[in-house]
Amino acid sequence: MKVLLVVAVVALIQGNYATLLIKGPTQPVLEGDSITLECLYSDSELNISQVHFEVYSEYMQRWRSVWERPWCFYALQIERTAESLVLSIPHAGTFYGGAYRCVSNAENVTAPDNSSQPLAFKVQYMQELSLSREGYTSYLGLPQELKVRLGDDVVVKCSASSSEEPSYFWEKDGDDWILPSSTLTLRKVGAMDEGQYTCMAEHPSVKSLSKRRTISITVLSEDAPWYESSNGRLMLMTSAAAVSLLVFILSMSVFLCRRAKQTKTRKGPIDDRSQKKPIYKTSVESLPSTCGDKQPLV
Repeated sequence: MKVLLVVAVVALIQGNYATLLIKGPTQPVLEGDSITLECLYSDSELNISQVHFEVYSEYMQRWRSVWERPWCFYALQIERTAESLVLSIPHAGTFYGGAYRCVSNAENVTAPDNSSQPLAFKVQYMQELSLSREGYTSYLGLPQELKVRLGDDVVVKCSASSSEEPSYFWEKDGDDWILPSSTLTLRKVGAMDEGQYTCMAEHPSVKSLSKRRTISITVLSEDAPWYESSNGRLMLMTSAAAVSLLVFILSMSVFLCRRAKQTKTRKGPIDDRSQKKPIYKTSVESLPSTCGDKQPLV
């Protein structure tokens, strides 16, 4: 009898109250994809008008309305129907990732704080691969064909900006070896080291985000001029830029010095008012006096 009474009470509570739910993506979200989130009640007959979306701010460590983010006014779209509230993101960016929930001001929601269970997702991405040579700034990059002198060392690093740290591999066309590293190291290169080398980066969560980039390595002969190598060309370009900058600085310095010298030696106009003239006591320029002397004061 007591068991039946408990079951009846639970059924009565569930009949009078409804749970607020949130639905969203079930597959990995890629950068640029469209995202749709939906708020709805477990009982479709309840009014959804008092429900809104919130997103958790990692920076502020609290839940905020989606409209508190400035970018929401330009990118997000919210549509309210009689049964649900739909949030649409046309083009997902990395900053759209995080935890979302539905919150209601009504009194018929059983979840704590009248909110749904959080739904979290991460926007996955991987940008194009970049190659850089050891000893040089990564901003210079590498040419498609890398020319090196016989006996030189070649160290090339492969990297990519990604939502998760990728796995890197190097392979050489025509060979069956694979180097599980982001850095390709060739010591004292010879003619056998020539060929096409490919760097591969695999995203740990989304295999479709894998990237590849190939570089050609050419080994020059011993009698080849130093400036034919990639290092030699880079040195020539750097030297030319440095010389041009030095010439410009010297030219500006000479110009400014000459201009300052001309300004210093330039004579000003003659001021006629600076010429002195005698002032008599009876003249207008003189001070009042009781003497009648007409001799000039100066």
